[in-house]
Amino acid sequence: MPDGRALLTMLQHGDSFFPSGAVSFSWGIETLGADGKILKADDVERFVAHQLSGRWATSDRPVLVAAHAAGGNLEQVLIADRLMEANSLAHEQRTGSKRMGAALLNIHVRLETPGALDYQTRARAGAAPGHVAAVQGMLWQALGVDADNACRIAAHGLTVGLLGAALRLGIIGHIDSQAILGRLHPVIEDILSTPPVALQDVHAYAPAADIAMMRHETQESRLFYN
Repeated sequence: MPDGRALLTMLQHGDSFFPSGAVSFSWGIETLGADGKILKADDVERFVAHQLSGRWATSDRPVLVAAHAAGGNLEQVLIADRLMEANSLAHEQRTGSKRMGAALLNIHVRLETPGALDYQTRARAGAAPGHVAAVQGMLWQALGVDADNACRIAAHGLTVGLLGAALRLGIIGHIDSQAILGRLHPVIEDILSTPPVALQDVHAYAPAADIAMMRHETQESRLFYN
């Protein structure tokens, strides 16, 4: 259990109140909802669980952990960041991750988090992709959050972001979202109970979401970026 100050830091940076930019993204839910593939709470829960196990656990998590382990060495952060770029096949998924990373960097530059300005400068110059997982690992390490709890913040944030998208699309209600969130806590802890895959083995398998994000730009009406 983290001490009081560490817990407060986790609550601050894991709260949807924190302006991370996550509210702009559905990661395929909007298109799948329009296609009639995600229509009820059970569908949403299965989708989020697969995003956690099929993408986040084997892609975002190892990149986050590697960036965290870099201990502020931006060259090491950059290695993890570039592997995420190479592993992100869907254009909207790739650019969405970088937009979230840019939003997070912008906030932390203003909060004067160590390393934020230097990495933002690289990203804006095109010298670093700036994917959100790499940025999260770098920034939360600088704030003193340990790697396991940084992963908890990230997994919680992804889950809440996806549930929030389903909520705003009218697929689920507030009670559904809280019930699903509680049932997914063991899924997150199960993922974290095993070591992350090696950085060179980063991979993701979420074809339905990838195709949905690729098709999102053809939708007649769109609430989210992807």
